[in-house]
Amino acid sequence: MAFRGPKVWLWRWRRNPLKRRADTVEAWVVLGAWALTVLAGVLAGWAAARSVEHGLARERVEWRPTTGRLTEQAPGKPPARLGSSSGDHVWAKVGWTGPDGSAHTGQVRVAPGSAAGTRVTVWTDREGRLVTEPAGVGQARLRAALVGGLAGVTAAAVPFAGGRMLRGRLERRRVEQWDTEWARFDALWGRPAG
Repeated sequence: MAFRGPKVWLWRWRRNPLKRRADTVEAWVVLGAWALTVLAGVLAGWAAARSVEHGLARERVEWRPTTGRLTEQAPGKPPARLGSSSGDHVWAKVGWTGPDGSAHTGQVRVAPGSAAGTRVTVWTDREGRLVTEPAGVGQARLRAALVGGLAGVTAAAVPFAGGRMLRGRLERRRVEQWDTEWARFDALWGRPAG
């Protein structure tokens, strides 16, 4: 392992009579790796966030609430007090009419013990298929930011890891060159190699 002295900023770019070609190559590798890391991370994160936010905005425009009716009684017992909800919901079968007038059925979450014929709000797409309630503007921004951040970090990891691997190879090569040159000097000074 090479000796590491005190940290000196921008040491790779300073003039030094001991600086070798390998040091200059390493300086450019480090600069290029960092530039690619930042660029890849920002571009991938921005593109992913924009795509997610656009998709969720399209859902908010295209998906519509529709009134449906339970086709059978929901399993479970109704809450003891009217208006109280413990947050527990059960799956029940519901029927609704699509935009083209066709009948549809599906499963939705309702309060336990809801009677058959109870009106419930279901969300449907343009074809009348059952979908989840679309994310609000705040939720969409949060999801887009999370997905964009994850995509950015993932994309940035590739050039970062590549730069680290290349830099490690350059460092090993430099240490081998130092060993070869020290062996040559040891022979000149009359010391045994090793």
